[in-house]
Amino acid sequence: MKHTTKHDMTQGNPIKLILLFSIPLLIGNLFQQIYSVVDTIIVGQTISADALAAVGSTGALMFLVLGFVMGLTGGFSVITAQRFGAGDMEAVRSSIATSAILSVIIGAIITIISMLGAKLLLQTMNTPTDIIEDAYAYLIVIFGGILATTFYNLSANILRAIGDSRTPLVFLIISCIINIILDIVFILYFQTGVAGAAYATVIAQLCSGIMCLSYTMKKYSFLHLKKEDWKAVTVPLALDHLKIGLPMAFQFSITAIGVVVVQSALNGLGTVTVTAYTVASRLGELMMQPLSSLGLTMATFTAQNFGAKKMERIREGVRKCTILTLILSIVGGLVLIFFGDVFVQLFIKDVTIEVIELAQLYLNIIAGFLFVLGLLFIYRNTLQGLGNAFVPMLSGISELVMRVGVVLAVVGTFGYVGVCFAEPIAWIGGALPLAIKYFIEIRKLTATSNHEVASCTK
Repeated sequence: MKHTTKHDMTQGNPIKLILLFSIPLLIGNLFQQIYSVVDTIIVGQTISADALAAVGSTGALMFLVLGFVMGLTGGFSVITAQRFGAGDMEAVRSSIATSAILSVIIGAIITIISMLGAKLLLQTMNTPTDIIEDAYAYLIVIFGGILATTFYNLSANILRAIGDSRTPLVFLIISCIINIILDIVFILYFQTGVAGAAYATVIAQLCSGIMCLSYTMKKYSFLHLKKEDWKAVTVPLALDHLKIGLPMAFQFSITAIGVVVVQSALNGLGTVTVTAYTVASRLGELMMQPLSSLGLTMATFTAQNFGAKKMERIREGVRKCTILTLILSIVGGLVLIFFGDVFVQLFIKDVTIEVIELAQLYLNIIAGFLFVLGLLFIYRNTLQGLGNAFVPMLSGISELVMRVGVVLAVVGTFGYVGVCFAEPIAWIGGALPLAIKYFIEIRKLTATSNHEVASCTK
């Protein structure tokens, strides 16, 4: 019998459910960005602009490694959500047990590899010599805390898989506050430099993961894992999870490789340019969060309804999300164009005109392409919710090719402007295969579903 809760997304008004689910995700994403911004502001205002550039130069490598973890745990939770939508609670618990075991094993392996290769990666990326030591000090702590990051992401994704996006938000807000307090304590009082900001982030994520797990154990009795749930973990079940989890993880990392190439080109343009791009990209990420939240919502919405075999409902959800994305993209773009320079000045004391102008140039360019990014989020997450992780991975490869192609073709001639255009052109390259596959897939699934319904009514 189907297990119905207030988190069931297979019943009720789709757009209302999508909005109710996405708002906590948005707030949570904004808080994540806010404490990333606070890290940047504290480092830039209390240490130096070079320290800020050092932290900024690690962003691509962090995305490369941590994005793998995020994609992996997100892929595992797709199966959990599908089984929840189908109302099979035993299968939900066996999925969680499988996800936990695989996450620990893979997380430990990634930790070892990333820590050993951190310095070499920074050198390969042409990190300026005046900031490479600070960059390494920050990165090695972040990589050392990968299991804490994995723990939080898995716990939060399990809750989202059953339709609960509010609880991870509450604990994320608490962890943001912890992060800010620890930033101040480590950097200002213990004089730990940029490494202090990294320690603060890892500890805050660990606290958030512990809170998510504790709440889950107390609130959702049907998620309590028993001995038989762990025994239900089999090689075929693990492979089912890896078939979705690994392509999603590689999709994140493939995309990140392109970002690493862009960062390498950027590092070759000097510390001032790195500083401007770091600040501008932080602001751009803030405007992207509403689009990202709608996309993440579609993964859970689609997975649950796919499990419940409600294909037409999935189509309706995508249509409504597209309209919302258009509106949000226009508003976000206008904010970046008209108020970007004001926000840039919040990040660095004694900011120069050159930094402001370079940052605003990036913001002006990406503002016109936010809608493309929003569509990419919607189609990618919808396909992943349907259990199709291969095409999103191909989309990531397309993004990689476009980013690297732009960097190799135009950065040598146009410099920083070429770096700025690499991002939106990559979005176009990634969105096209996703859109084509989505329309093919949803038409086929809807036709099959309608045929089954017609057969049952005869």
